[in-house]
Amino acid sequence: MLVDGKWTSDWQPVQATDAKGGFVRQVSGFRHWVTPDGAPGPSGEGGFAGQAGRYHLIVALICPWASRTLMARSLKGLEDVVSLSVVEPALTEQGWRFGTFPSATADPLFGATYIHEIYTRADPHYTGRATVPVLWDKERDTMVSNESAEILRMFDKGFGDLADPTFDLSPADLLPEIDALNARVYDTLNNGVYRAGFATTQEAYDEAFHGVFVTLDWLEERLATTGPYLFGERFTEADIRLFVTLVRFDPAYHGIFKCNQRPLASYEALSAYLKRILTLPGIRETVNIEHIKQGYYSIRALNPNGIVPVGPDLDWI
Repeated sequence: MLVDGKWTSDWQPVQATDAKGGFVRQVSGFRHWVTPDGAPGPSGEGGFAGQAGRYHLIVALICPWASRTLMARSLKGLEDVVSLSVVEPALTEQGWRFGTFPSATADPLFGATYIHEIYTRADPHYTGRATVPVLWDKERDTMVSNESAEILRMFDKGFGDLADPTFDLSPADLLPEIDALNARVYDTLNNGVYRAGFATTQEAYDEAFHGVFVTLDWLEERLATTGPYLFGERFTEADIRLFVTLVRFDPAYHGIFKCNQRPLASYEALSAYLKRILTLPGIRETVNIEHIKQGYYSIRALNPNGIVPVGPDLDWI
C-alpha cells in the first residue's frame, strides 16, 4: 500500500482483519461524483460535469468491482464518451501494473507503470491501497472516484443525454429495494467469497463460507420464482453486482477461495441467469476468463507456486 505517497513493502491481499481474523476491505478514498451539470453529488466536491472525452476509466478484468463499472459503461453506451485502459491480471509486488499481457493496455494518460503512480498524482501524500476501478478527470487532472458502486451509478445517471436510456439501472421507484438487496448480497456473497478466501482463522472462514452458500440458495429460489432478473423483467444495477461474482465463481472462487460446497453450475436458475446476462449488449466483452484465472491464481499468499488450473469446463464461454 501507499503510506504518505510512498509505496511500502510487497503487495499483500490482507491489510486488516477483524476480531475473528476476518478480511476487512479498505474504504475507498476518492468519492466525488460526475453529475450532468457538475453539481455536487452525495459526497465530495462538485465541478465534475458529465462531458464526452473528459473522463478515463481504469479497470482490471480480473476484478469484479472494476467489472461492475465496465458493464455499466457498455450498457449505457458510453464507450465513446469515457475512454478506457486495462491493467494486467497478475498482481505484482507493487500492485496493479499496466503492460502487454493480452487484452491489457499501457497507460495512455501519463505513461505510468503502476496504478499507485496514478494515485500519487491525484494526492502526493495518499495513504491506502491503490485499487481499481479508477475514474480520472482529464480536465482537472485528478481522480474523481475509486468507489465502484458509485461509478456504476454515475454511468447510469451522471452523463445525461450522452448515455443510452435503454437500461435504467437505478430506477427511483425500486431504489430502496435495490439498496437493501445490494447490501445483503455484498455482505454475504460479493465480499463473502473474499472473506472466505482471505480468512486468517477457521472461525472466520466457516462463517464466511456459510454466508456464501446460504445466499446462493436464496438467490436460486428468488430467480426461479421471480426471474428473469432479480426484479422480474427489469434489469438493474443489482443484477450487475451479482453477475460479476457469479461469473467468477467456478473459475476462481470455488477453487482458490475454497468456496467449494458446490459449483455454480449445479444451480439451475443461477446458471441460466448468468447465461441470460451474457447475451445483453456488450456484456460478454467485459468477461475475460484468462484474466480472471491468471489474476486470482497469481496471489502468492494463496497460491505460492503460481500454478493456474487448466479447468474448469464452462458451458457458457
